[in-house]
Amino acid sequence: MMNRVPKLLAVIDYQNDFVTGSLGFEGAAAIDDGIARLAQTYLAQGDHVLFTYDTHNDLYLETREGRALPIPHCNPNETGWRLYGKTQALCCETCANHQIHTVCKHTFGMPPAELTKLGQELPDLREIMVVGVVTNMCVLSNAVLLQAQWPEAQITVDAALCRSFDPVLHEKTLDVMQGLQMTVINR
Repeated sequence: MMNRVPKLLAVIDYQNDFVTGSLGFEGAAAIDDGIARLAQTYLAQGDHVLFTYDTHNDLYLETREGRALPIPHCNPNETGWRLYGKTQALCCETCANHQIHTVCKHTFGMPPAELTKLGQELPDLREIMVVGVVTNMCVLSNAVLLQAQWPEAQITVDAALCRSFDPVLHEKTLDVMQGLQMTVINR
């Protein structure tokens, strides 16, 4: 009998500050049910779920990103850093589960060391689904990093479970991801 190759669901920055907090925007809350249900499905099938956490400290405004976007957000000492809604509840209920992986990132993309560690834990991935916020920033950045880590994996982006504060950039970014040979579904 052949061993089943696990799949990965990458939930990018679905945190309070991007939904209802300091950088919250219309439409972000609407994808909570879908993300939570999809994560539950992955876990029930024995697959893996990755949650990235945008993470900034009190010195954020002194960083390059902070100078370009001078709005404090995603400080791990505040509720804005936590995952949003049902997605947070799912993570709390299953946080000891070896199928759940978390990465704190201090810029748009995951740190190389964290990505390498994840690659060692899940060396045989062939399917990666990407969802979350913000499509034209962190979703794009992390989809590209995941594609570089697993060059033979099919990267699929569920457009219905991604959001941006700018619908035009959201659509353009989906076009770019298709141009990078990612599959974009539910557009």
